[in-house]
Amino acid sequence: MSAVATTTTLSSVAAARPAAVPPAVRRGAWQLEAGHAMSLKASSSSVLRIRQGRVWVTRDATAHRGSEDLVLAPGESLAVAAGERIVMEPWDSHGATYSWDAAQPAARAG
Repeated sequence: MSAVATTTTLSSVAAARPAAVPPAVRRGAWQLEAGHAMSLKASSSSVLRIRQGRVWVTRDATAHRGSEDLVLAPGESLAVAAGERIVMEPWDSHGATYSWDAAQPAARAG
């Protein structure tokens, strides 16, 4: 994972029960519990992919666009540029599972 991460509890949540996540979803993925937020800053171009649950993502403003809020569902992804910071949290009380991978270089036409 090529990112700097911080997790913050958003509210006082009684002992959060772990979400039932199928093993096939868990492999190579990270879990984000309900009531927690995660801040990630990409050290290289990366891709956030949602595997289970829905995630509310806030992208920091850049010189080219303002701050942006998105909701991503399972199977959706978000390209994150090197140096860009995002904050994400589960959209609902079920938590979420996601992967964070290096972006693949664009194929050249030839």
